[in-house]
Amino acid sequence: MRGPAYLDMNPTFAISDLGRIAYVEAYARQAETLEMVVAARGSAEPVGARVLLVEHDPVITVTRRPGAVDHLLASRELLASMGVALEETDRGGDITYHGPGQLVVYPIVDLNLLNLGLHDYMRLLEEVVIRTLARFGVGAGREAGATGVWVPGSVRGRGEAAKVCAMGVRVRKWV
Repeated sequence: MRGPAYLDMNPTFAISDLGRIAYVEAYARQAETLEMVVAARGSAEPVGARVLLVEHDPVITVTRRPGAVDHLLASRELLASMGVALEETDRGGDITYHGPGQLVVYPIVDLNLLNLGLHDYMRLLEEVVIRTLARFGVGAGREAGATGVWVPGSVRGRGEAAKVCAMGVRVRKWV
């Protein structure tokens, strides 16, 4: 399957594996990286992307959107007693659990440098996940009208597709 042309571009980028760290520490690294990418604009060596790979300590992130916290089913006290942090976040989406054994990928991409709009960027992220899963022999695809990546129902044995990749994105200064 052939994806969008920008998948074949070779922008300047680097991948950093941060290991297992708390969400707040990973967020601070994202903010620092964003500022570095913005500062490199217009320089002799602009930065196309930096990718941070993380495994989080148990955490539930909740967006700042009105009503999102109402979707939390456990109390803050119960989560704390189980060692699960609760953190507010400024990305899209609603409520998301991250924890040990789960790969979280934070691409920090200069959308201006790659001439990408937000819709194209989201489709690019999905395509990267689909292609990566294919390399491991896992068939995956998109669901009409939804953001993310799904695997066929036969994987779970119930006939329904299972979401394998959720996406929450925050754009600042077109990064």
